[in-house]
Amino acid sequence: MLSRKKVALISQSELEVTEVEETGLNFVENALIKARHACMETGLPSIADDSGLEVDALAGEPGIYSARYAGVSGPTADAENNVKLLQELEQVPEQDRTARFQCVIAYLIHYKDPMPLICQGTWEGRILFSERGSNGFGYDPLFYVPTHGCTSAQLDAEVKNSLSHRGQALRKLLECWKPRP
Repeated sequence: MLSRKKVALISQSELEVTEVEETGLNFVENALIKARHACMETGLPSIADDSGLEVDALAGEPGIYSARYAGVSGPTADAENNVKLLQELEQVPEQDRTARFQCVIAYLIHYKDPMPLICQGTWEGRILFSERGSNGFGYDPLFYVPTHGCTSAQLDAEVKNSLSHRGQALRKLLECWKPRP
């Protein structure tokens, strides 16, 4: 998507940007923390995102803690997060398992940018009682997409990108983005 804007995208790992603690209280604050940190370390404009799953029956949890919901990191984190989510929803009936993925993307010219570009995408669905599909990652095998009758882990990458919260946020960014001096 960025190739249409003739933008050279360099990953933060290529530039050896260190991890920063996500201390924000919401997705917007965390995206800004990450983008500002990358600008400070590289001296370059930066794009960063924060995203997560919000489940209505859990008052919006796991929310900004989605990646570390089960309190673990590493290769088993996704599986353990899914187990914890299913346990938390064990007594919740199907009609009350509404959920959404949220993504906020922040673009900053420099770390003191007073007018960052912030775009959000939201993908509505519900949480199933068990996993289905093997594509994707994280909560994808549990996130049912009613418009397509399957989980996001059962969608091919192109369809998922056209529907997903991250794809929506990135498309909005590209619609609004204009290079600034």
